[in-house]
Amino acid sequence: MRTIQWANCTENERKLILQRPNLDAGSRKTAIETIIAAVRERGDEALREFTERFDKCRIEEFRVSAKLLEESLLNVSHETRTALQTAHDNIELFHRAQLRSPYQIETRQGSRLTQEIRPIRRVGLYIPGGSAALISTVLMLAVPARLAGCREIVLCTPPRPDGSIDPHLLAVAQLCGLTQIYRIGGAQAIAAMAYGTESIPKVDKIFGPGSSWVTDAKLLVSQDPEGASIDIPAGPSELMVVADASSHPRIVASDLLSQAEHGDDSQVILLSFDGKLIQDVMTEIASLIKRLSRAQIILNSLEHALFIQVADESEALGIIQDYAPEHLILQVFSPSHWIPKIANAGSIFCGAWTPESAGDYASGTNHVLPTGGWARSMSGVSVDSFQRTMCVQTLTAEGLMSLGATIETLARLEGLDAHALAVEVRRNFIEAREVTR
Repeated sequence: MRTIQWANCTENERKLILQRPNLDAGSRKTAIETIIAAVRERGDEALREFTERFDKCRIEEFRVSAKLLEESLLNVSHETRTALQTAHDNIELFHRAQLRSPYQIETRQGSRLTQEIRPIRRVGLYIPGGSAALISTVLMLAVPARLAGCREIVLCTPPRPDGSIDPHLLAVAQLCGLTQIYRIGGAQAIAAMAYGTESIPKVDKIFGPGSSWVTDAKLLVSQDPEGASIDIPAGPSELMVVADASSHPRIVASDLLSQAEHGDDSQVILLSFDGKLIQDVMTEIASLIKRLSRAQIILNSLEHALFIQVADESEALGIIQDYAPEHLILQVFSPSHWIPKIANAGSIFCGAWTPESAGDYASGTNHVLPTGGWARSMSGVSVDSFQRTMCVQTLTAEGLMSLGATIETLARLEGLDAHALAVEVRRNFIEAREVTR
């Protein structure tokens, strides 16, 4: 780990420094295309082959039985059930406030416009497994999906080597009222939800974070009209921490470690005005990592961590805007001073007592956030993500006559005479008094 002096870097060097880790992107894309094609062509047979190859287990029945789901909550401790319920209630409370109502407006006499809201009928939730089953992600996706009114919710998650699913994941799925749980992960799960197989139904939209493989698979199926739309590109986790002299190096170190443990391709970045603080944080990382079970994953992630010394607030803000981090922690004396100046971040955590872990689990905000710089133009998952809007308009004869000349003029400016004709014909009927409504 080394400190980068931002003021000494050229513009080209800065761009290179802020590039995300991109492990074997070219070969990965080719492999994912092969997986998707195989699932489309051979369905469950291909899913079994890929599960055996990647997850080291043979799955005959992908769907988790109703009996196993019903028993799941009984098989976890009271402490776990209490924690899950607390997180569920906070997430529901925050997301319920996002619900919108249809509205109606009359833009002018005789022109009545409404906006209707409809849930997406069938959605797919991808819950990462791998070295850690992200139980909390079930809450982050299932709760807003239920609030939005989605009628059918399909959940896919990788099996463990013995073919089972983490019982805590099943417990939270049961808590959320989910019934369609499938033991399948990776790019093959995305393909199955996008196109459907004998066992797994096709969905209209796919949600959930995942590895680079999962993210790239989501992007590929979203580009196919026969595939499925997706929420956001939510790939390898990333965290940026801004720390000043008011920060405690151990707290900063713990935040960096908390995100580095997600995976080898996760990235953590520290921005600080104080070179000594950066060194102290590095020292704390070296000390704290010895206590952690996922130390090797963290060490792999730290190979592309960045420790950047900035000259002032302006430099720090410039890096934030350019990088657009998934998570941003403001470990500074006055976070509220910074908030109005930040445009590009997935979720922001303010002050010494607000770890990113709070948002990951139980404060109530959603932890499915845009990564890879997509926070410049996309928001995290919300109730809106599970709904769509439809506009409805009704013009009376009076309304059409009021707008007719405007419509015809604009249509002819674009050279679309038939558009103008559709208005002209109606106006002629109205002027001849053959239409009264």
